[in-house]
This record gives sequence, C-alpha cells and structure tokens, in this order.
Amino acid sequence: MARSFGYGALLRTPGAWTFLLPAFVARLPYAMLGLGTVLLVLDTTHSYTTAGAVAAVASITQVVGAPLTGRLADRVGQAPVLLPCLAIHGGSVVGLIALALAGAPVWTLFAAAGLAGASLPQIGAMVRARWLHALDGRPEALSSAFAFESVTDELTFVLGPVLATTLCTAVAPAAGLGAEAVLTVLGGLAFAAQRRTAPPVRTAAAAHGGSALAQPGVRLLVGGLLGVGTVFGALQVSITAASEAAGKAGLSGVVYGLFAAGSVIAGTAFGAVRWKRSPRFRLLAAYAALVVGASTLWAMPNLYTLAAAAFCCGLAIAPTLISAYTLVETLVDSGAKTEAFTWLTGSIGLGLALGSTIAGRLIDAHGPTAGFLVPAFGAALGFAGLVALRAHLTPTRPLSRTLTPTRPEPTPASA
Repeated sequence: MARSFGYGALLRTPGAWTFLLPAFVARLPYAMLGLGTVLLVLDTTHSYTTAGAVAAVASITQVVGAPLTGRLADRVGQAPVLLPCLAIHGGSVVGLIALALAGAPVWTLFAAAGLAGASLPQIGAMVRARWLHALDGRPEALSSAFAFESVTDELTFVLGPVLATTLCTAVAPAAGLGAEAVLTVLGGLAFAAQRRTAPPVRTAAAAHGGSALAQPGVRLLVGGLLGVGTVFGALQVSITAASEAAGKAGLSGVVYGLFAAGSVIAGTAFGAVRWKRSPRFRLLAAYAALVVGASTLWAMPNLYTLAAAAFCCGLAIAPTLISAYTLVETLVDSGAKTEAFTWLTGSIGLGLALGSTIAGRLIDAHGPTAGFLVPAFGAALGFAGLVALRAHLTPTRPLSRTLTPTRPEPTPASA
C-alpha cells in the first residue's frame, strides 16, 4: 500500500458537491422501483406470480436499456439523454400506478413496467464518468472515487427498500412507487442542470467507434459481476427464508443489513489507500475472498452464525466492485466509459434477478438452506471465468485519455 488519496481531498474537488447531492437523491429510488412495483401489484392483483413477473420485466428492460443510454450519453452528452429519460420514466411509472389501481389487464402492467425499467436514468454510471473528468484519470484519486461510489450504492440499496416498504405500508400501496418517480425526476433534473461538471462528448469522427462490449475484457467483467449479482439476489431471498424458518422473520432485515454493513466498511477502508498492486490483482483477490465467504453461508447452524458469516461475506463485495470499475476504466477508450459502467451495473442487476429466482425455486423444493447454494455457485463460476481469461483484463493498446469536445467545455477540475 502507498500513501492514500483521502476522501477529504476527494470531496474538495471543485464542483463535486454540485453533482453528488442531486445524484444521491436521484439514485436513492434505484432499489425502490422493483420493490414498489411488487407491493403495488400484489395489493391490486393479490398474486405473487403476477407481482414478481411485472417487477422482473422492469429489471430485464433496465438491463437492456442501460447500455444504450450510456452509449448515447458518451456521444451526445448526459443532459440531452437524461431529460427525455426522466420524462418517459416519470410518465410510465405514473401510468403503471394508474393502470394497477384501475384493475387494467396484466399485459398493460407489463408494458408500463417495461418502459419504466428501460428509461430508468443511469445516474450511477454518469457520476462515475464525471469523476473521471474531474480527476483527470489519476489512478490514486479514481480508486477513492469509485470506493465512495460503491459505498453510496450500498446505502441506496439499504435505504431505498426501507423507504418503499414504509410508504407502502404506512401511507398507501402506491406511495412507494410514487415516491420513486418523484425522487428520480427531481434529483435527475437537478443533476442534469449541473453541466459544468459533465464530461465532454466525443467528436463526430470518434462517435463511429464500436461498443464498449466489443472489448473482451469488458465482456469478461460483465460475466464476473453477473456472479456478484447472484450473491445479492440469492441472499435477499435466502436470508428471508432462513429467518422465517427460525421463527424470527423480523430479523431478516438485520441480517441482510449486516451483510451490507460489511460491504460499506470494507469499501470505505479499501478506497482510503492507494494500492501498489494492479486493479486486476485486487479484483481477483477480492473475488476469491467473496467465493470463500459465499461458500460458508449454507453451513451456518443458526441465524446468529449466519449473521456473522453474512457480515464477513459482505467485506468482499465492495472491494470486488471497486476493483472492477477501476479496471474497466483502463480497458475502454474515453468515449465509451459511461457505456462500460452501465454494462457492469446492468450485469449486477441481471444477476440479482437470476439469483433471487433460482434461490426461490430451490427453497420451495428443498428448504431454506438450499438457497445459499446459489451465491456459492454463482460466485465460484464468476471467479473461475475471471481466472481462466484474466489475460483479457490487461489493456492491449494505448487508450485515449483525453477528448476533443464538440463544443467549448470548462477545464477539467483538479483535486
């Protein structure tokens, strides 16, 4: 380890707070869309199958739409992409609420949810792109920035579902989804208004470059983070089932919270130093620790040992994600970085959906312990792929670190 680039220095980067605060507001509802949809549709249709299917459609279309909006943001700028996305997303969520409350046919719920997922603004990827611009690609500073973003992601996934559940149960079944739309639109508009900190766009000539997914290393990372997503999804379902089986259903949130807390603590510490080892080494080491942690969960004899094991497993999550985002930044050219970030984020979301679905089926068939086999298998499969094809995680050509803007842009800020 070497001297750190501290969070204090990071947050003193000129213009940082102008985009961080609105971005947090816009990102908080990220984990509210699926849960809010489930709670609303369940209340209006009284069908878990229908509620889960409608939420799954939103997740799938989000995975498909995220890279497309990311690539557009690289080519034409963040604000021109954000504004129509916000309009479509807000309108489709309002439409979904109205259709559900009116008892409309199920296919209309699928259509509205699909549009809401596809248009969900990819604020997290855009924030990371702004850090790249503001910090001028300095590795020691970017490690701290990506750690900060990973911790922020964890907080949104902890706070968002709690807010959605509270609103749906204490106010009205539609309140959680309504709050998601309001926070996304208001936060997104405030974020889009901060144009001085936005990264420059590609020139017309550079815009004809290929997708970030054309890089083998990016595809490999997408596959690797799919495994991380299965850990998230399977644990949500499996911890709930284990808590209910132990007769302590109310502790499921505490146990999963400890898993998230482990990630937050490790991410904060991991990003506080500048590592001498390469991002590829750090990724493989952190992922190996994740495999070990995920493989112990099924063997825990009671809820208390499961909570301790979940906390230890969580310690590997944020370092894995931080290393992956740091690494992907070195694998693609400057004009495709936002798109690359959205591929990673979308892969985690898809893995989450797959993990929760497979774990649920195993739990129904074989009991709560069986669900914990999914994170173990998913993490092991992702790690095996990364190790076997790790040569793709080294840049094979010099990458452009600067852009020629299509219009005058402010000078990149320095920390």
